[in-house]
Amino acid sequence: MSVVAAQPPASWAEPIRLLVTRTAALGIVELQKLRSDNTELVTRMVQPVLWLLIFGQIFSRIRAIPTGDLSYLEFLTPGILAQSALFVAIFFGIQIIWERDAGILTKVMVTPTPRAAIVMAKAFAAGLRGLAPVVVLVPVALLLGVGITVNPLKLIAAAVALMLSAGFFSCLSMAIAGVAQTRDRLMGIGQLMTMPLFFASNALYPIDIMPTWLQVISQVNPLTYLVNALRGLLVDAPANLWADFGVLVGSAVIGIVGAAALLGKLVR
Repeated sequence: MSVVAAQPPASWAEPIRLLVTRTAALGIVELQKLRSDNTELVTRMVQPVLWLLIFGQIFSRIRAIPTGDLSYLEFLTPGILAQSALFVAIFFGIQIIWERDAGILTKVMVTPTPRAAIVMAKAFAAGLRGLAPVVVLVPVALLLGVGITVNPLKLIAAAVALMLSAGFFSCLSMAIAGVAQTRDRLMGIGQLMTMPLFFASNALYPIDIMPTWLQVISQVNPLTYLVNALRGLLVDAPANLWADFGVLVGSAVIGIVGAAALLGKLVR
């Protein structure tokens, strides 16, 4: 009687290797999309500059908002950078719905590619888009007299914070896409969420001057921790960077897991 040799157990590292390689491959595809159509990046650079030039200049003159040792423009600039990351990423689910409608998403999902790899590649692309306004906004802020640090380590850490936050909001958008199913519904939900997330953070004004109920909401708003991190890194405001980055990393992980779990609903 012949004996069939048992198959050796699969290495525990194989799923991790597959996740990393597929994420890298899909990330390269996302980079190619950015290179072929960078119109969105250019248009996204305009809005934050207008916020800084108009809103920032007006409120700096009336001095209605207490910002401690920081000028209002120094206080506002990190908030506008955070706003840009939010606005870029919160509608990212529209892209994945379009890919579903075009049949692209279905073709990718029938391969052995982990769903988390698809989500992480999209989050990476959203993070890069979230960095685009920095190219224009920081020089404008410097021209307006904002004392932004030139420490390369702090600048790199600020870029990481922006990418983590944009990645989280893009995952949130993709998770909503799995529920909303259509671009119109996602657009409506995204518009409903954007302003509350922005105004219920400390991007425009300190938490201390908010009503109590809004302070509670601000404390659980990931955008608040991004603004805190950017202020601590870019304009040397007091910040608990360990706590800020802990929240940003935790939010990104939860976002990836949630979006990956709901991604299958798009192709059913």
